[in-house]
This record gives sequence, structure tokens and C-alpha cells, in this order.
Amino acid sequence: MLEAGSLSRGERTQRLLQAVHVATSAKERAQLELCVVETNMVVAAQIAARYRGRGIAHDDLEQVAYLALVKAVRRYEFAEDRNFLSFAVPTIRGEIRRYFRDQGWTIRPPRSVQEAQTRIRGVEDELLHELGRAPRPSEIAERSGLDAGLVVEALAATGCFRPSSLEGSATDEGGRVQEWLGDDDPEFGSAEARTVLAPLLAGLTRRERLMLEMRFFRGATQKEIGDTVGVTQMQVSRLLSDLMGRLRAQLVSADERDEHERRSTTLA
Repeated sequence: MLEAGSLSRGERTQRLLQAVHVATSAKERAQLELCVVETNMVVAAQIAARYRGRGIAHDDLEQVAYLALVKAVRRYEFAEDRNFLSFAVPTIRGEIRRYFRDQGWTIRPPRSVQEAQTRIRGVEDELLHELGRAPRPSEIAERSGLDAGLVVEALAATGCFRPSSLEGSATDEGGRVQEWLGDDDPEFGSAEARTVLAPLLAGLTRRERLMLEMRFFRGATQKEIGDTVGVTQMQVSRLLSDLMGRLRAQLVSADERDEHERRSTTLA
């Protein structure tokens, strides 16, 4: 067995995986893979911790993360220039997201989205293994044969999880969730903005909504948006500029109309 010495976790992992690659017996390979898992369990736990407080027990999330780590170790194909965590981290995140989709829904998404998620799960692992990174929506759409907009919608549909009880613990130190609720919620402003924007967004085409979602909610680049919707990067820039100008004009018009109605009500 390899000596840990003063090696960093990454260096130790790389040496263990190299030993796995050249191992001649199944028993030796299994022992080395177990060492890789034990060395990187802290990484899996850290990833699971980022999903705390979303309606699923933290212990369950950690177990999913550990199992995903085992899967990543077994599927990893060793190469000197291929960092293990660049493959393992997306694998662990993907398994946690899938667990939320399968176990965490309070409000079920439309059947079309559920069916799309099933097909996406089938190709996500394939692409992850081939590319060594998390696949883009456009790549998933091409492999699965699904509409790119539906792929984005299915990937984004991860927020309708079981709500945490107000009587439940808010932190590891204790204290109920309701005790942490303040009087002034900074989200009120954004909620009001969403209410104002909703009628405007409802009038957009599916492609326009997809472009806005990818740009402002998913942080996609103009090139990624162009690849997804089938236009050039320059066209994306022009389309987004025109779209934002149109929305801005409609918003100003709505404000003026509301102000006119308020004045008419006051005079009456």
C-alpha cells in the first residue's frame, strides 16, 4: 500500500489511481479503489453540505455523495494529465441533483419534464464519462434527441422540494427555523419585480424565454446560447439587445398606465 507521507490529497489520489491502473488482480484493485474513496470522502461531504436545508436530510445527501464518489472511482479512466476531481465532482453533483429530482418533489413537474429528465439521466453519465466534465444543455439535447428548450427546463426543474418544517432545527447548534425568520425579507423586492415582469415574459416566444433564462439565470455565455438556439454569437447579442429594449419599453408603458389609473382614481 502507498505511504501517505507529506503528499497532498490530490497527489495521493493520483498515485493511488495510477496503481489501480496497473493492478493485476481484482483484489488489489478493489483495495486501492477503497483507498481513493477514503481519501476523497471529505470532498464528497463538502459537496453534499452545499445542498443542506433544501428539504432532504443531510445524512441522506452524504450517503448519495459517497455512493457517487464510489461510482466515479470505478468509472474513472486514468491519464497522467486528467485530474480525478474534474471528473468526480460533476459526477457527485449530478447524482445529488438526480436524488432531489426523484425524492424531493412536493409539486411534481409536468409529465413532459419528468419524461425528459428520465432520458437526460440516461445520456448525462455517458457524456460525463466521454467529456470528463459536466455536459452542456446543447450537448445533452443533441445526444438525447430532445428539444434544447425542454432540456434546459428539465435541468432547471430542481426547486420544488419538500419544505422544511418550521419546527425543525435550523442549525447544527439547534434552534427552530421559525426563530430565524425576520420581519423584513430582502426577497420581497425581487418578488415584486417578478410580479411586474411576469405578464411581460408571458408574451415572449419560447426561444426568447430560453435565451433570457440561460443568460441571466444560468450564466451562460452568448456562444453557449447561440449553440443551444441555433444562431451565431453576434445574432445572440443583437437578439438580446432588442429583447431587453422591448421589455424596457413595455415596462415603462405599464408604469405610465398604472400612474394614469392612480391619478384617475384620486380625482374621482
